[in-house]
Amino acid sequence: MIPFSVLDLAPIAAGSTATDALRNTLDLAQHAERWGYRRYWLAEHHNMPGIASAATSVVIGHVAGGTRTIRVGSGGIMLPNHAPLVIAEQFGTLAALYPGRIDLGLGRAPGTDQTTARALRRDLQASADSFPDDVVELQRYFAEPVPGQRIRAVPGAGQDVPLWLLGSSLYSAQLAAALGLPFAFASHFAPDYLLNALRLYRAQFRPSAQLAKPYAMVGVNVFAAETADEARRLFTSLQQQFLNLRRGTPGQLPPPVETLEANELEFAGVAHSLSYSVVGDRDDVRAGLASIIEETRADELIITAQIFDHAARLRSFEIAAQVRDEMAAGAGA
Repeated sequence: MIPFSVLDLAPIAAGSTATDALRNTLDLAQHAERWGYRRYWLAEHHNMPGIASAATSVVIGHVAGGTRTIRVGSGGIMLPNHAPLVIAEQFGTLAALYPGRIDLGLGRAPGTDQTTARALRRDLQASADSFPDDVVELQRYFAEPVPGQRIRAVPGAGQDVPLWLLGSSLYSAQLAAALGLPFAFASHFAPDYLLNALRLYRAQFRPSAQLAKPYAMVGVNVFAAETADEARRLFTSLQQQFLNLRRGTPGQLPPPVETLEANELEFAGVAHSLSYSVVGDRDDVRAGLASIIEETRADELIITAQIFDHAARLRSFEIAAQVRDEMAAGAGA
């Protein structure tokens, strides 16, 4: 059975604070470690009232310091927002503090709107255009220093920090293949190019010092509960969040509702964006995850769940882990 991992957006639920969200993040990470999830990733977003992980490397340190064995990393760091040397130093420091446990997933998008990107003091277009060069520059900083090298990441040089490329398009798939890096696709909110990107990545992959063969991870929303009706109710928080984003009114994660207030066009758009979502009871989740694994031939699934109630969120991830173990037992029988 393939491994499962967690993608956490550190959601700030309506009526709560970033402090609450970050406390819940650590609690979920500690549970995920006990439940056998392989890695725990946090995402960089800026100027988002409902997401507490803007200072992603800081939150990664918070989670890694409160856990013992689970890998912790970024899903991802939006490299156009940063100088590569700064990221090398940040993640080199994390790797020095938590050896063998830190991942660095990299994205090409800014993780925010253009006005906020300018506030981050980055030239958005130039930074996006230089993304491949910036990734290679990062690789150099993590490599062992060579004679005459004038700029080094300290900490960073010689550290074991695996790089991943993240994306929702063919561009990132091609770059990951060319550089011989593992690839994670953001199908949990942008599914359109998933299968073509995976096909392209596997066909064009070139082995590297980091990776001998293609390794693809697929993002999935999982909303699991004791009953299918309850799971569908929990899912409405994420649906509302997407509706609010599309309407230009982002906010904190809303509580679930019995009925979504949306027109037909809005509902269709959200349903399409969230088509790689598994919502239901244990049997529904097992069937849905098995179907996605068969369709994508993923090497790993990374599961995310924007669930308003923290206890319900924990239970959803627990059910997903139990389903994984049941599927593994069935495969070995």
